Formats: sequence, structure tokens, C-alpha cells
Amino acid sequence: MRPRDLDDLVGQSHLRADGSPLRRLVEGDQSMSLVLWGPPGTGKTTIAGIVSRQTDRRFVEVSAVSAGVKEVRAAIDAARAQLAAGGAETVLFVDEVHRFTKAQQDALLPGVENRWVTLVAATTENPFFSVISPLLSRSLLLKLESLTDDDIDEVVTRALRDERGLAGAVDLDDAARDHLVRLAGGDARRALTYLEASAAAAVAVRSTEEDRPLITLEVAETAVDQAAVRYDRQGDQHYDVTSAFIKSIRGSDVDASLHWLARMVEAGEDPRFIARRLVILASEDIGLADPTALTTAVAAAQAVQLIGMPEARLNLAQAVAALASAPKSNAVYMAYEAAAADVRAGKVGAVPAHLRDAHYGGAKKLGHGEAYVYPHDVKHGVAQQQYLPEPVRDAVYYRPTTHGAEAGVKDRWERIRSIVRGVRGGR
Repeated sequence: MRPRDLDDLVGQSHLRADGSPLRRLVEGDQSMSLVLWGPPGTGKTTIAGIVSRQTDRRFVEVSAVSAGVKEVRAAIDAARAQLAAGGAETVLFVDEVHRFTKAQQDALLPGVENRWVTLVAATTENPFFSVISPLLSRSLLLKLESLTDDDIDEVVTRALRDERGLAGAVDLDDAARDHLVRLAGGDARRALTYLEASAAAAVAVRSTEEDRPLITLEVAETAVDQAAVRYDRQGDQHYDVTSAFIKSIRGSDVDASLHWLARMVEAGEDPRFIARRLVILASEDIGLADPTALTTAVAAAQAVQLIGMPEARLNLAQAVAALASAPKSNAVYMAYEAAAADVRAGKVGAVPAHLRDAHYGGAKKLGHGEAYVYPHDVKHGVAQQQYLPEPVRDAVYYRPTTHGAEAGVKDRWERIRSIVRGVRGGR
């Protein structure tokens, strides 16, 4: 079922475009090594095969999971001997190259430098962290994107009718098709595995051998042993589930938060969308009640980028549990909204003269910076002086709660405010 040439590849239109580096490599028969970076099931192995087939090179595959330096050197030596005997060049495909140690990756360098092999190394992890610099600098880095639902639908359609697939022997109803596409989560390999299992189940449950096998939603659910998730990423369910997810974390129900997270992940929701929502929530609903919440959320978002799915689901789950169980405060959110309301209402005013930039020639003649009190020169490192513009000089935006770590912030901020503003209070 793998595409035979570049035009037959599903998805990755940016790599297949006319004049693209990959197309020039394939059609120009150049000897250039590749590092393919992308999520599982997006075509990395397929592209390696296309490079081999369209350039008439031998295809040799080595898995970083099971191979070591010995196997790598043996493959390169065999390719070198083949060239010396006037034989075909070799495409050496190394799957999951990020699993190789530095020493194992070093073993690839002679073959690449001397062009004894055309290396195609595949990784699901960021190659700038997982592939040694000498190897990366000698290779063309191509980034593959997750397949869209339309791409997966095309993969399923081809598999149903292609002679190398089901050859039109099985029908698939719309509900089952949507289910398989959704469960695939942008992974073509997973989609084909689920389709194959569903086809076998459809054949097994038909009433007679004369009946044409039909994959229904029930058959597909049973075949992949996973119930259909009632979730539409473009419809009301998307917004309803997301709303329930955020409100459960805000409400400090860890179990409910993890349930809604699982609903989104299992339905194929973009993990980057989930991570972004967590980063926003960390500041909007937790703030200084737990200052580590934002760090946790950002770390989860970075993990999604570095690791990818499905492993990153655990990073998201950890962040969700941490944020849901953290003390809550919307004081930072309310403070910004109050400040923004004043700005929108035109309560802006000029920058006080003592706060203006005094580092350029002529600034002192304008009175800029005069009377400014350097806080480090006074007791406690806090000086009494006006920082707000005149129209809002007595404004109080930030009102800390007594929740979590913000209780300590509240006490300190009230003492600081009394020093900064002297006898002035809040409005």
C-alpha cells in the first residue's frame, strides 16, 4: 500500500511541490542524505522507499531500536563494496535515529561523508536535540506535518479500492469512516491498521459468505477495541468539551479534568491546542496563588513540541493534575482587565517627568529623570514616589487573594503599596 512515487504520496504538499528540495533530489538523482522529522505515520519510511525506487538505488533498512554500531558498519561496508563492484548505490534508512547514542550516530558519518550511502534518517524527536551536529550539517532536514483528516480519509479510500489493499472487497459506511479517521489522529499507519482489523471483523460477522462485508461503526468499534468518542473538533462538541475541561481545572476537580483531557486526546484533538489552553489557564485562574503553575504549563507545551504524541499525553496529564490541584486566584486576570479598562477609557496621562528616559543628550534640560529615587539606595529597597500617571495615580488594580502562595504576596504587596504611596490609599 505504500506510494510508489512522490506524486502518489498523501499529504506533505510542501515537500512534493515543484522545485522543492525533495523533488529535486528524487528527479535529479542527486546524492544527498536526508533527516526526516515528523510524527509517527506521516510518511517517513515511505519517502525513504520513494527515494530508493525513483533513483534506482538499493534499499537497506536499519532500526535504531535493535541495531548497534556493528550493524551500521556492516551495512555501510556492504554498500561500499557494492559501489566498488560497479553496482547500484544504496539508500540506508535508519528508523528512529534519535534512539542511537552519539557513538552509534558517529558510525554513520564515514558513509555519509564519502557518499558510500544516501542516508535517510527518520526521527519523531527534534533533531537539533537528538541528532549529532556533524550528521545534521551533512544532511537535508525535512519536517513532516501530521496528516489532516482529509489526508487520512484519502489513505482509507485508497486502501479500500487498491489491489494491494482490500481491492474493493469490503464496504465502509460513513459513521465507521469518520470513526477510523478520528482515531487515526493524523497517523496513516494507524488508520490502515484499524481498517484492516475492521475489515477482518466485517468478514467474520456477515451472515453468509455471499453477503458483502460492511464495516459499520459497531464493527469498527469492536475491531479496534475502543469506543467511539462523541466529539467533533469543528462542531459544538469541540467547544463543549473544551469548556468542561477548563471549568473542571478551574473548579479543582482533578478526576474530571483528566476525563475531559482523555476525551480530547482520544478523539485526536491537536495536543498543541490543549497545551495552549493550559498556559492561558495557569495565568488566568491560578496566577500567583501558585507561581509554578505557569512554568508547569509551559513545560508541558514544550514537551508536546519536543516529544509529540502519543507519549506527550503523559506530560499533558501531569500538567492537568498539577493545575487542577493548585490553589486558584484570578487576581492577576482581574488586575489586568481593570488596568485595561482605564486605558480604554482614556485615563492615560503623561509619563511622570522623574520616570522619563534621561540617557540622551538634552534630557536633563527637559527635566527628565530629575527627582527620581533609585529604590536600591533606600531602606527595604522600596522608595516613596509616584509611578502611575496623574489621572490614575491612586488606582488599585491588583488585589491579591489569600489563596495559596498569594497570601504571602498579599501581605507583602500591601506593605509595599503603603510605602510607595505614602499616606495615599486605594480608590
